[in-house]
Amino acid sequence: CHLAASAASAVINYPLWKAAAMSQAGFPLQGNTWGERYLYALQPPYRGVTLVVFGMTWARAAIFFGSQQGRQLLEARGAPFAVATTLPAVAVCCVVQVVNMPLVRGSVTIQSPTSPHSTVLAALDHVRRKRGLGALWHGWDAGILKAVPKYVTAVVVKDYLEETLPAAPGYEMLRSGVKSLAAGIAGAGLTNPLDVIRNRMFQTDESLVAVVRGLTREHGVRWLYRGMAANILSVSFPVSATVFLTDILSAYKRSLSS
Repeated sequence: CHLAASAASAVINYPLWKAAAMSQAGFPLQGNTWGERYLYALQPPYRGVTLVVFGMTWARAAIFFGSQQGRQLLEARGAPFAVATTLPAVAVCCVVQVVNMPLVRGSVTIQSPTSPHSTVLAALDHVRRKRGLGALWHGWDAGILKAVPKYVTAVVVKDYLEETLPAAPGYEMLRSGVKSLAAGIAGAGLTNPLDVIRNRMFQTDESLVAVVRGLTREHGVRWLYRGMAANILSVSFPVSATVFLTDILSAYKRSLSS
């Protein structure tokens, strides 16, 4: 259920992800207003769509499934709610982010309209030949600082509402929708600055501290919310959709078994 829900949300979300990545990375976009530039970013070409969808699918499925299994295991051993909810999510998020980092770097890089590379693998090969194998994981620190709070917050909100929302017969989909939307928005709202930092690190190969200094020197505090609207759409939607679709598929699976 987690894998199917993650795959469906990843396919639907790809254009939103592309728009957010281009906006946060500061890639040149056509248009005079924010709306025109955002619509431009939503349009084809959809470079690297297969690997982007694959990366999103396995990552979200692993995080939500691993967090759920870890929580059940820790609760069975008497761990309190806060520990059982957050510890597995933190551990799984860190592993997923490190494993997925080269794919994320290549995917973001080729979204630039001026990129000479048309595929993720070509971009990664260029980075490897020019800067070495370790450069494929450049930005992992910003990636973890971004991913862990986002998904831990989403998991905690989801699990908390699962425990506290009343289970009214006939309103299961509404209950799941409220839980899913709250989890997605809460996770997305915290991490926009770290997305901006990570995407800038991909462009410049500078350290996290150097990137923060450069962004602040060039843009003041405005960089903190650069691409914020696009990011909330691109991040909250797939998280919310994954949680919601997992609930729906799990309920359908239970109905078949009964």
